[in-house]
Amino acid sequence: MVDVVSENLRLGLVRLAVVVLIALVGCHGVRPPAGQVDNPLEGRVICVDPGHGATAETDHFRVGPGGEREEWINLRVALLLKGMLEERGARVLMTRTEDVQVDLSDRASLAVENHADVFVSIHHNATADPEVNFPIVYFHGAASENRAGVALGKILARNLRDALFDEATLACLISDRAIFPEKGANVLRNSYGIPGVIGEASFFSNADEEQRLKRPEANRAEAEAYVATLEEFFSAEIPPIAEKGTLVDLPPFAVLEGGERMEDEALSWRRLFDEGLDLMKTGDRGSLVEALDLFTRSVRVFPDSPVARQCHEHRAEILEALGNEAAAEVAALRAREHYVGVE
Repeated sequence: MVDVVSENLRLGLVRLAVVVLIALVGCHGVRPPAGQVDNPLEGRVICVDPGHGATAETDHFRVGPGGEREEWINLRVALLLKGMLEERGARVLMTRTEDVQVDLSDRASLAVENHADVFVSIHHNATADPEVNFPIVYFHGAASENRAGVALGKILARNLRDALFDEATLACLISDRAIFPEKGANVLRNSYGIPGVIGEASFFSNADEEQRLKRPEANRAEAEAYVATLEEFFSAEIPPIAEKGTLVDLPPFAVLEGGERMEDEALSWRRLFDEGLDLMKTGDRGSLVEALDLFTRSVRVFPDSPVARQCHEHRAEILEALGNEAAAEVAALRAREHYVGVE
């Protein structure tokens, strides 16, 4: 009788373990390890998305001052990354392997339909200010809901900075809703539930950076930063991803998007911010109202600038001082949920 009871107990525990495992695999977020501890990429399914493609005739802003196009750089880095990942035992899904157009929804579907463990979209950035150059990584939605995307993004932002810049350079981790306020980026939105990021390693609109990005060693260093990121990400427990809108509800904040970022208006981002800081020091109501407008304009013309989070934080502070507590709470929440610090 004791043996029968023990066997029934053992079978019950096995069934419970299977149920728990199925639940974990089916949930957004935590998944059982695919490889060994000493090779965290072994057996992982990684979707690599070289951004854009064959857009020379339509996207005239995705080109540096010397004629180098973003989609060419993206593809060079992605192909190097593919080889490095496969050498480490990963299965790599490429959304494109040549300079062709691929529908955005098809890129996300490739990851979803093949049960990818992670989605990485490789991009490079541009803005009207030719002096700007720093890494930005985007995650989808709200930071407190997309914890896996934030965890992946933190590692990538740090590794891109360390590999490509000096230690004084700011690395930013920002929600895609900051730059596409209504819905976020298509590829991240439609692959939500898979840990995913868009990595903008640097700004090809900076002439010196454009020339650096033409060099094979620069592309290789960037690809290596992605490899190091994925190894670190898969070496730890993957945080969960909550359903969108269950924890955070933020209204859209209109900004310049796409090619609008190259307009002359976008050149004023730093001047507007600095003038706003000066006005805040005076403390009188009129100056605060004017400072609020300046911070709002600064973050609208360059929503992922190095001071964008500060703009929203200062907006929250001023709105509270002016007695508009509801709007202040929204501004403060946006600063927390859409802009994440990188150590």
